[in-house]
Amino acid sequence: MLSINKANYSGNYNIYIIFNNGKEGTVNLEKTILEDERAIFSKLKIESNFKKFRVEHNTVVWSNGLDLAPEYLYYIAFKEDTELQDQFKSWGYIV
Repeated sequence: MLSINKANYSGNYNIYIIFNNGKEGTVNLEKTILEDERAIFSKLKIESNFKKFRVEHNTVVWSNGLDLAPEYLYYIAFKEDTELQDQFKSWGYIV
């Protein structure tokens, strides 16, 4: 099961994440946060609120209750990696 061991804010809606499989990468969530119109994302559009996350339950969690699946964060970090495309397809992130 994929999970997050550590996450640090690195500016401009970027989070540097270390996954339990040893891979490390930067996840840019600017588009995810700013373009989603659901209420749970509204306070996180303010960068000072966005950067106040923690690692809990094996993923990144914010105080308003939002969490994002580790698989989604992994996909965002490594979506250009050709060796991972089959995995991303099986997760439903690409067709």
